Amino acid sequence: MSAGLMHGGTDTVASADTRRGTVIVTTVASDSHTWNLVFLQLLIEELGYEVINLGPCTPDQVIVDACRETGPDLVVISSVNGHGHQDGLRVIKALRAGGGPASTPVVIGGKLGVAGQQSEAAIGALLSAGFDAVFDDASTTLTEFTRFVGALPVAGRAVARTEVVA
Repeated sequence: MSAGLMHGGTDTVASADTRRGTVIVTTVASDSHTWNLVFLQLLIEELGYEVINLGPCTPDQVIVDACRETGPDLVVISSVNGHGHQDGLRVIKALRAGGGPASTPVVIGGKLGVAGQQSEAAIGALLSAGFDAVFDDASTTLTEFTRFVGALPVAGRAVARTEVVA
């Protein structure tokens, strides 16, 4: 996958007119892993959402532009390389500044640091910077993430596939 968009959706998932909303899934710019994104895409689709998968190594501005173009109901940033905390602080600043999704929930999760479980202070820094939730893989479960996504309000607009050229 490139920094361009890949759209989710299979015949086994609910049609676009019954979707709960749209979720953007991506990594931080330094993370080249894709398996985590594919897993998240499938999981979130099973929860009833249309997923726009931006792929690995996504530059901050591509994430901001995709959010501006699609108006997602949630942004999920995943990290496997251990730089999620460091890169996440930069990404959320870009997302919350000038034209980014000010009220859109943005979450980050995965391996957020190279030393393992993040401290409460490190998680607090991500929340203070503007993330709505932090799912550190060493201290949170898939169930907690699934509950968070499931508790989101259903989008009040028709969901249609949108292509963003990055």
